[in-house]
Amino acid sequence: MNLPRIVIAGTHSGCGKTTIASGIMAALTRRGLKVQPFKVGPDFIDPSHHTRICGRISRNLDPYMMGEKGCIETCVHASEGADIAVIEGVMGLYDGIDGSDMASTAHVARILQAPIVLVVDAKGMSRSVLALIDGYRRYDPSLSFCGVILNRIGSSRHRSMIEPALTIRSFGFIPRKEELAIESRHLGLKMAHESGGMSEFGIIIEENCNLDALIGTARDASPLTHQVTAPELKPHLRTKIGVALDEAFCFYYQDNLDNLRKAGAELVFFSPLRDSLPEVAAVYLGGGYPELHLAMLESSRCRKELKLAADSGMPIYAECGGMMYLSQEIQSDKTYSMCGILPAYTEMTPRIQALGYVKGETLPGHSFLSSGQTVAGHEFHYSRLEPSRDARYALRLSRGKGIDGGKDGLFSGNAIGCYTHAYFTPDFTESLVGSALRYAKK
Repeated sequence: MNLPRIVIAGTHSGCGKTTIASGIMAALTRRGLKVQPFKVGPDFIDPSHHTRICGRISRNLDPYMMGEKGCIETCVHASEGADIAVIEGVMGLYDGIDGSDMASTAHVARILQAPIVLVVDAKGMSRSVLALIDGYRRYDPSLSFCGVILNRIGSSRHRSMIEPALTIRSFGFIPRKEELAIESRHLGLKMAHESGGMSEFGIIIEENCNLDALIGTARDASPLTHQVTAPELKPHLRTKIGVALDEAFCFYYQDNLDNLRKAGAELVFFSPLRDSLPEVAAVYLGGGYPELHLAMLESSRCRKELKLAADSGMPIYAECGGMMYLSQEIQSDKTYSMCGILPAYTEMTPRIQALGYVKGETLPGHSFLSSGQTVAGHEFHYSRLEPSRDARYALRLSRGKGIDGGKDGLFSGNAIGCYTHAYFTPDFTESLVGSALRYAKK
């Protein structure tokens, strides 16, 4: 596949790669190009900004969760009809799991044979920038470095101290614009529906970057030669699965939703904040920010309707914030009653409780998931769950904390709640869709 593509990498977290990558996407879109955005790693927030800017759903590319083949297939399928793919990196270019290369931006760039533009924060440096760039270029000669973008340039004099001695192509010098920073909260930047400021960086990129050169570099990328298998659809297994989607529940990997559809599910999106529970045979509750909407969640009619559905045996799968919603109550500024489906209480905490990749397997003797399935995903939360003494778990983790010391997937009846944001495997999606089909026939 001849796909023009480029990776926007950073020297470190906070160097400005998200704003610059988003600005490049916005500038290319303003030119009339169909831009397919991607984000390296398990992030949910940056892709929301990409999607709003480009009008195409941003996808995660994560070799740990999806495998190298999965990264290529997602890239190819998602880029159909696009003129160019722009891939935002994660952390610093070489930062992978446990100090390794695994799931780093460099790893993904190597898998996709994609040229790299390195974003360098030049604040507080002049000639030292040159040594920094040279070190990144030399560290892994197998990567295709095509140039740099120098961020937070303080003045024309600052630029003149750096530019003449550069030994690699510069695609732009971005002036310091602190007033355009996107607000953050405990899980990262605010979501795109709360702040549309990322698109403003498109104008800055147009004024300070060589877009023609960036496009030309992307077009020079070698063809992707990996054979991609066409997805096998199962239209004969049609069943409706409700997916919570609003300000409180908004963390979903797009591939998970697509995989549910491939397994035969018709997805019905609804808002637990405002809507009644739709007529569905199963429910998927993703993560997000329920802690910011506790009063509305407590007073909504959906809360009691979900409890009745769970009592009737409806399969419900919930992740992180969704699991908190299924618990008995959430303690924040005060105590709020939640669905009361899972035998546990949730407490919001001022400090992070877990952050990192997760790996485990499903255990026998629980709800709708067959035992022995591999689960890979990510956890990141500022809450703590206190299960009852006789709590039962659906997942045993070999990596990650989960709910309690490697135990995750608290369940009651056909409802399961996890701190793990899992990347759905075919076995998992078939289990969820199959359980919905069985419930619909009751």
